[in-house]
Amino acid sequence: MNIPLLTRLRASKEIKELFPGAAASTINSQRMLAVLIDNLDGMVFRCRIDVHWTMLFVSDGASRLTGYHPEDLIGNQTISYELLTHADDRSRVRREILFALAGEGRYRVEYRLIDRDGRVRWVLERGMAVVDEIGQRVLEGFVEDVSEQMAVHQQLAAAESRYRSLFEHSVVGLFQTSADGHYLAANMALARMYGYGTPQALMADLSDIGRRLYVDPLRRDEFKRLIAEQGVITNFEAEVFRRDGSTLWIAESAHAVYGPGGAFLYYQGTAEDISERKRYRDQLEFQANHDPLTRLPNRNLLRDRLSQAQAMAEREGGSVALAFVDLDNFKVINDSLGHGIGDRLLVTIARRLKLCLRSIDTVARYGGDEFVLILHQLGPPDLVGRVLERILQDIAEPIEIDGHELTVSCSIGVSMLPDDGTELETLLQNADVAMYSAKASGRSAYAFYTPALNSAAVERLQLEGALRRALERGEITAHFQPKVDAAGRTLSFEALARWESPELGSISPVKFIPIAEDIGLIESITLFILRSACQAAADWQRAGLPPVGMAVNLSPNLFRSGTLVDAVAGILKETELAPACLELEITESTMMERTDESIVQLTALKALGARLAIDDFGTGYSSLAYLRRYPLDILKIDRSFISDLAPGSETATLTRAIVSLGQALGLTVVAEGVETAAQWGFLREMGCHEFQGYLFSRPMPAEAVVRWLAREA
Repeated sequence: MNIPLLTRLRASKEIKELFPGAAASTINSQRMLAVLIDNLDGMVFRCRIDVHWTMLFVSDGASRLTGYHPEDLIGNQTISYELLTHADDRSRVRREILFALAGEGRYRVEYRLIDRDGRVRWVLERGMAVVDEIGQRVLEGFVEDVSEQMAVHQQLAAAESRYRSLFEHSVVGLFQTSADGHYLAANMALARMYGYGTPQALMADLSDIGRRLYVDPLRRDEFKRLIAEQGVITNFEAEVFRRDGSTLWIAESAHAVYGPGGAFLYYQGTAEDISERKRYRDQLEFQANHDPLTRLPNRNLLRDRLSQAQAMAEREGGSVALAFVDLDNFKVINDSLGHGIGDRLLVTIARRLKLCLRSIDTVARYGGDEFVLILHQLGPPDLVGRVLERILQDIAEPIEIDGHELTVSCSIGVSMLPDDGTELETLLQNADVAMYSAKASGRSAYAFYTPALNSAAVERLQLEGALRRALERGEITAHFQPKVDAAGRTLSFEALARWESPELGSISPVKFIPIAEDIGLIESITLFILRSACQAAADWQRAGLPPVGMAVNLSPNLFRSGTLVDAVAGILKETELAPACLELEITESTMMERTDESIVQLTALKALGARLAIDDFGTGYSSLAYLRRYPLDILKIDRSFISDLAPGSETATLTRAIVSLGQALGLTVVAEGVETAAQWGFLREMGCHEFQGYLFSRPMPAEAVVRWLAREA
């Protein structure tokens, strides 16, 4: 039989009266029970089972819970408990309590209660039916405030609802997969990506992801290995099958989910269709590593091919020959018959060179009319010589183009790895020396490098010595080449270093800039040109000439030095040139070397107020995701695209794509190396913003710029 709580309280008083000796302990028990009830974080009650839930007893906790004193609630003096219950919950609460009373008599119910100040609280009531002292059935129970718990529960429910909505309606494929390759969950975007009508159809069909989804089954093992090692993978690329057997490329980002005890539960992540992006990226990568005219590997890929050849030689024995091939009389043909015929001639020569080599060898276009061969010598010692003899014969065969029978010859210089060097630059330098020896011997010949042919090294040493004194002697100066808009109006100038030596004459930047980089002078030369350019631009403005921007190339060494930002800030302050007038050009390859460090430096330069340009774009490989992170203003298309530009050509398609990319990123697109009106017109039609090249002007000294700007003004 359930003994009412209040009966137990009165019983403790009677014990005190009947057994005085037990008074101390009984009084303490009563006091403890009363204090406990009054200090509970909630309300203890006894009420009738009537329409009002008429209160017979209410603890002091009622004040904290409802705002009403116990005497306000007992006997419905001020308000009934029924009216405190939220109107929308009353019938449900009564129904649940009465249903419980019809059974075992215990109940538990959550509902809303409106306190004296009109605030709505969520409460939890737990109670039971008991028989009171006069034999009537009543309710005794406890009501506590659970508003905070309910708010957390509602937030969790809302979050789960949002997650479910996000999961089901995301445009990105979302998944959960087991360790053994089953889909546990997938959304509609993933199903559509893989060619299924519903996520359920996808999960039912793909029971072995490694074998059924990935074109290369080993990619699933790689996926799991990387997550095990790193905890997470980002942009994990793989080719996968669609339901109809076609394929697409995806990028997955995922992590492992573990239970409270650390046990693996599943993989969870996203999958994105990158097929179009990959095709475009592969095009850019091919362009970066191949010559657009001949489609042969270019200088960028040459280094990798040499490393592969070296590894093969170390693994299988033999040696590697690097041959530098220079066409003897190509310039005459190109100048007399035009670039079009010259280009077709180069394509034919490239094809003949490939036919002379084995599949394990490499032929690359080094630039202009120069090619580089990497030959594996795995057979007899004279094998390379026999290959070179065949090349000389095949190249000398007449070629007919547009009714012109053309005959060219070539001179070949050869250096051997490892005898003549192990680095590409050393081998190229030695092969170049040998090639000039072959030319000197009467052309259409080949020559192997020997130390006696080291005249090129002597010339380099002479240039190094003169270059070390050139700055202090004032032999290096800044020349300026204009950049114009679509109407031909000058917008800015690019500052270029020029060296005029009293002893050696005019030295091409192509010669002295690499030397300056090697011997540590490039930073000093770059800062000198930067200071000269800023000073000239400021002087022109003070003279009342139209304000123009000033672009300066930053050397990779200076960009990596860590002192660049302070140096630029100091020069701007010294020359009093407005930072907005300064454009700083950094090559694509330099930016991509150390991406995070590059972003920090570029952001700091941007904060100075200078404009930033990515130079020679298209010659390297830039991740588009990273490109968006750079705080760039200008994109300069490499001149190699412009020189081979022709309507309908692959180069034109790639150039148009680069222009569109620049526009999409909100960048000013500049075409450099514009030499003909046809190129200019074509580039204008593509949407280029600015143009630079010999068509408009060769680089000129500062005094010539003054006259140039005065004429425009």
